[in-house]
Amino acid sequence: MSEELKISAGSKTDMYATLLPQIQSVVSDEPDLIANMANIASMLHETFHFWWTGFYRVIDGVLVLGPFQGPLACTRIRKGKGVCGTAWAEGQTVIVPDVDAFPGHIACSSLSRSEIVIPVKRADEVIAVLDIDSKDLNTFDSTDQKYLEQITQILTS
Repeated sequence: MSEELKISAGSKTDMYATLLPQIQSVVSDEPDLIANMANIASMLHETFHFWWTGFYRVIDGVLVLGPFQGPLACTRIRKGKGVCGTAWAEGQTVIVPDVDAFPGHIACSSLSRSEIVIPVKRADEVIAVLDIDSKDLNTFDSTDQKYLEQITQILTS
């Protein structure tokens, strides 16, 4: 059995609803994007006990590893490659129930089984992605998408 928390849909909504104002409070007076990414990654990781939680920043036309919580990660990802590169290229959230079934999945860890990637946008331009991996299949759904997209909006507002 995975070490990750098994969360019911109702309790997941409650957990996000509790976390949102906390994140807003932590980042509201801090202008540094990287500091805010670090705190958001930590808060999400500690709340949900995901396998890997973090950001990749768009730098010189490539995604570069940013603040994260979890094991060793890939350092650079090209646009359109893997789940992160796909979310960046398409400019929309990508939910992958089984990473082994995703064409071109980049396996930074063989323990990752499902993933969600949310583009972080500023003025309709993707400046980063929020990447979250789980050791379980089918971890992420529309509830995660809804709240994680709100969190990325808080980050850039």
